Amino acid sequence: MNQNVILEKSKKFAIRIINLYKFLANEKKEFVLSKQVLRSGTSVGANVKEAVNAQSRADFISKMSIALKEAGETEYWLELLHETDYISNQQFQSIITDCKELLKILTSIVKSAKSIDN
Repeated sequence: MNQNVILEKSKKFAIRIINLYKFLANEKKEFVLSKQVLRSGTSVGANVKEAVNAQSRADFISKMSIALKEAGETEYWLELLHETDYISNQQFQSIITDCKELLKILTSIVKSAKSIDN
């Protein structure tokens, strides 16, 4: 159940991140922070996809934990882009809401997967 939701949301988020990257590179001529947010923001969904096909519970927890870390890193890069005026307050509020939602879902998935073992 949660896997499908997180799979769908993380992929949609990756698409938003790719579009943000294109905007930053083409319109703002910003290439350093934009590459960082592109890498971490698309990595969330890639790790979720790997977790769905995990070979074991430990592998699942590991991949989802990496996705959680990448979402946290993406939040950081988005904050930097906002605080340095590369993205507007409106752009920031829109995408950070999605990022925080991913963080909540991933935290819940990792906690419940770990609690099954205990």
